[in-house]
Amino acid sequence: MSVKILTDSTADIPADLAQELDITIVPIYILFGIQSYRDGIDIDHDTFYERLLGGEQPTTSQPTPQDFIHAYERIASGADGICSIHISSSLSGTYSSAVQAANTKPWPCPINVIDTRLLSISHGILAIKAARMAKKGKSLEEITHAVESMMKRVHLLVLFDTLKYLERGGRIGKAKSLVGSVLSVKPLLSMRDGEFVPVGQVRNRKKGIDKLVDLVATPEGIEEICILYSTTSDEANALAEQLDPIFPQEKTLVARLGAGLAPHGGPGVLAIVTLIKEEITD
Repeated sequence: MSVKILTDSTADIPADLAQELDITIVPIYILFGIQSYRDGIDIDHDTFYERLLGGEQPTTSQPTPQDFIHAYERIASGADGICSIHISSSLSGTYSSAVQAANTKPWPCPINVIDTRLLSISHGILAIKAARMAKKGKSLEEITHAVESMMKRVHLLVLFDTLKYLERGGRIGKAKSLVGSVLSVKPLLSMRDGEFVPVGQVRNRKKGIDKLVDLVATPEGIEEICILYSTTSDEANALAEQLDPIFPQEKTLVARLGAGLAPHGGPGVLAIVTLIKEEITD
């Protein structure tokens, strides 16, 4: 037996990679009016964005504790433990649902639920790293400790085309100060203490992409790089190619912002996530 890794669909881990690493994904709910869809199961990325760009205004809903109970039941009997890794509790009630489920009854194995204080592929990369550790036979305690350590070493920078989706969804946090900026200005946000914080704004998209590149200024200290996009795959791939001399393109994960978070990000989102290497001290 081994440790099983579970996360929610806002982690935006590509489906083929999640399958390869045996990561269990609990879907967020997407609502278009009275129609409810499970992210990545009942609705795919292309269909979602087609409807979003067509003018429909979706909302999202967290998985229920029962959703997590069902997921835990599927994997607990064949596991030494479960590491359940989730989006910031400041942005979603998903972590709370997972905790409720873990505390519902005695389980065949221990379940550690982690509030990463991150979102999207920035907490997805933690689940990926955890799954790789699990495949190497690491214990639940070792994996949990490693994830909690890595949380502090993840850096996220997001270039938004507009903040109207983030404001509409109520997830804007301390970046509210940028709302009302002139239309030509592109906002840059990061995360601090589980919430969005403004980093700055640029006059055009090219300058914004230059700022994303600046996040990789010291490549020797970088362990992982992920690039995230919503509707501009060409920009994401070009950014990975631009970073190739700094960080090998074949090691850079390019992921798409899924339906669980896209109602709050909207079209034109482009982000870069770096995991900084742990400092070794004598």
